[in-house]
Amino acid sequence: MLRLRGIHTFIDDKLPKGEEISIELLKTIENSMMSIIVFSENYSSSTWCLDELAKIVECKKNDQLVRPIFYKVDPSEIRNQNGKFGEALAKLEGKLKDSKKVERWRKALHETANISGWHYKHRYVFNDNYCTFYNFQWSVMITNFIVKQQLALIYQCYCNEFKFIQGIVEDISNSKFNHTPLFVARYPVGINYRVKTILLDIESNDGHIIGIHGPGGIGKTTIAKAIFNRICDHFDGFCYLENLRERSRTNASVIKLQEALLFEILRDTNLKVGNKSRGINMIKERLSFMRILLVLDDVDKWIQIENLLGRCDWFASGSKIIITTRDKHLAATLGNCCSAYSVKELDQDEALELFSMHAFQSNKPKDDYLELADRVIQYAKGLPLALVISGADLYGRTKPEWRSAVEKYERIPNEEIKKILEISYEGLDKTEKDIFLDIACFFEGFPKEYVIDILDACNLYPIYGIRRLIDKCLITVGRCDKLLMHDLLQQMGRDIVQRESPDLPEERSRLWCYEDVHKVLTQNTVCFILVHFLPFFSNGKCSDYFSFKLRGIMICSPEPSKMKLEPKCLEKMKNLKFLIVSNVDICKGLKYLPYELRVLDWSGFPLSSLPSNFDPQKLIAFNMPESRVTLNKLFKV
Repeated sequence: MLRLRGIHTFIDDKLPKGEEISIELLKTIENSMMSIIVFSENYSSSTWCLDELAKIVECKKNDQLVRPIFYKVDPSEIRNQNGKFGEALAKLEGKLKDSKKVERWRKALHETANISGWHYKHRYVFNDNYCTFYNFQWSVMITNFIVKQQLALIYQCYCNEFKFIQGIVEDISNSKFNHTPLFVARYPVGINYRVKTILLDIESNDGHIIGIHGPGGIGKTTIAKAIFNRICDHFDGFCYLENLRERSRTNASVIKLQEALLFEILRDTNLKVGNKSRGINMIKERLSFMRILLVLDDVDKWIQIENLLGRCDWFASGSKIIITTRDKHLAATLGNCCSAYSVKELDQDEALELFSMHAFQSNKPKDDYLELADRVIQYAKGLPLALVISGADLYGRTKPEWRSAVEKYERIPNEEIKKILEISYEGLDKTEKDIFLDIACFFEGFPKEYVIDILDACNLYPIYGIRRLIDKCLITVGRCDKLLMHDLLQQMGRDIVQRESPDLPEERSRLWCYEDVHKVLTQNTVCFILVHFLPFFSNGKCSDYFSFKLRGIMICSPEPSKMKLEPKCLEKMKNLKFLIVSNVDICKGLKYLPYELRVLDWSGFPLSSLPSNFDPQKLIAFNMPESRVTLNKLFKV
């Protein structure tokens, strides 16, 4: 019956019998997760059984689970070694001259008899005056009525034994012993070091909660699974709840999570929560006395924690709750009972090994692919998700296919990677999204205070918004207080802007690609679009359409270049807030700059003055190195 439940079960009845227990059986006992001992009245008459028992008790010291079955024998008889059980053992002892072995048996019997197990007590005594049993045939001595009565007792005995065995199977199937480890990763490169670091913190810290935070694809879930597999057996109960962000959207789904938590730890299929509030109290009442391990994976809101934990001190001392999240601020809201761990990108060697395992099925790349592999490593910047996906995508492909794919990676985000990374972006509000996109398109690498001043003038509340982006692991603050962003996150942000209008850059909110800017400013596509949509504007002003769209332009050429701009090419861009120009020489004059500009950063501005009608009152950042413009010509009193 255990095998039908998928539990690999070994019974020693097929091993060759001998005076001594075989090496094969000893190895089988050592490698087992659980040993079930069936005690009967005749158990103590077998040296084979007693040697097995002594070995099992030895393995119990190494955390092997041991459960006894007392079949028609009282545990006290085994514990005290009296009654028929004790008589059989004394008789066997009289035949042996090895007193040390017998003493070892006695200690093992006493220890296992004190373990909670299953006790089958049913005994039916049949009166010899009514019937006798021989050769499996009944000899009826009196009336059919009495025979039927005896047969009913036999059937009842059989049913009771069947139910007893069935109960044992259920208990074992639902026990924490029957735990299949979680799949961690095909190639867990770099995981062991990170797991050991967190485990040291878990062992040295009395706090209940460990928050593991980092951007999408960094390996938070993988690390949490590895930790769970290593330590779950040290707790009274354990539970791993994955993808809480997706599974907590409705009350019904929260109730399912609460019931899953209760079942995984208590193994009681009859527990029904009913409603969310009752579920919170049931978790407190049923689990508060237990030392548990709980993993809450992919949490993005405090309420998801509250629905399952209530308060972080509900569980018994020594309990551990591991939370993975993209929002490190969540850990801070839990107070002193929580310690936080930030997952870092893989280093160069780890990244190369992980990529190589997926791309070459080897821990290093082929020599003639080394240059291309290095380009992928630079592209991924230590993000495991990108390394795994790109490695699997390139496996078995030709060198020209590799070169083409790598060039595409560097320009166009991979759909699988993008889908994971965008989850954090979708959790932002409108102003926070604007801040993220402005940084991704224009201000990555700029000092934080400089960016705050600019975006504050745009009514984006950047002091709070930038903090939110940091908490969401979308940006970081590096040396000299500069705002930094992972290359793949910057690529994702720019792709979001490009998707606003894939084929018509003039309809996007931000322009930074030199080719797109050149097309928009030199081919008059703006005017064409505006005239084309003119009938749709009630006030008849075509400029309203574009002013709503374009927010910032960066004109930066990789090499010194010239661009022939119409003097009033910016006149329709009424909402333009950022104009950043570098390495570009305009060949004509400039007669208009938008009044909404907050940033005017133009290295090598070729003219001696700005347009006479330009009002700089809203400017926050004015930077014109290597230019001939003088301040007295710009700011007139």
